[in-house]
Amino acid sequence: MQVFGIKTPLIRPGDDVAAIAIAGAAASGLEIEQGDIVVFSAKAVGTAEGRLVDLSKLEPSEEALSLSRRFKLDPGFAEVVLRESDEILGGVEHALSTIKNGVLVANGGADQSNAPPNHAALWPEDPQRSAEGLREAFRRAGLDVGVLIIDSRTLPLRMGSSAVAIGVAGFSPVDDLRGRGDLFGRPMRIKRLAVADDISSAAQLVMGETSESMPVALVKGAPVQRGDGFTIDAALIPWDQCLIMHLMKKHTKNVSRKHKY
Repeated sequence: MQVFGIKTPLIRPGDDVAAIAIAGAAASGLEIEQGDIVVFSAKAVGTAEGRLVDLSKLEPSEEALSLSRRFKLDPGFAEVVLRESDEILGGVEHALSTIKNGVLVANGGADQSNAPPNHAALWPEDPQRSAEGLREAFRRAGLDVGVLIIDSRTLPLRMGSSAVAIGVAGFSPVDDLRGRGDLFGRPMRIKRLAVADDISSAAQLVMGETSESMPVALVKGAPVQRGDGFTIDAALIPWDQCLIMHLMKKHTKNVSRKHKY
């Protein structure tokens, strides 16, 4: 498998990110071919879809003010996190641990890095629908590719961030290994391979997290099951079946405050 970062101009609201990816690949001496996977930063897709929030125009709620004091957050940003999150688990200085769309992620997917001054960049409104839309855009350009939309995330008891898939189209996000034998013939009982998340983390290594201006990655030769009808839902797991999260349910706070900005 090969993974290449694709440099692009600064993404702006209204941009055609599929066309930008194709042009950026060509400018980098790369060719997007049939069966490749094109990986997009959630913030790039969200920005193109107009998902930028001017923090100065928000009036923080009392809850947001309390969170901002407790965790040293900008009050407007704390309000954004409240609106974007489905659950709030707690936090550390400058970040809240949240659940959004079934994913454990910091700050409800909102981020002030790589966003215009005094703004926050958000996930696409519906990352799965965005992935499917991008795949269709590539098809109109004559390319049958897989699409991933990804964001950074932290893992329990591990320093640093990796990446997680939040939208997928054109291939299965999970490889079910149950029933297959190990080296000694013992069948796997619960093992699945998080294919989309693994590819996301590989892509993050070449895309970067700061000023690289590489919000797109091109993946060639990925060992995936290609086809139509796959969604990110296959990668989600209920709380009561999760090795880690079933222990934390009693500590969560349901938010459900999403509304227009």
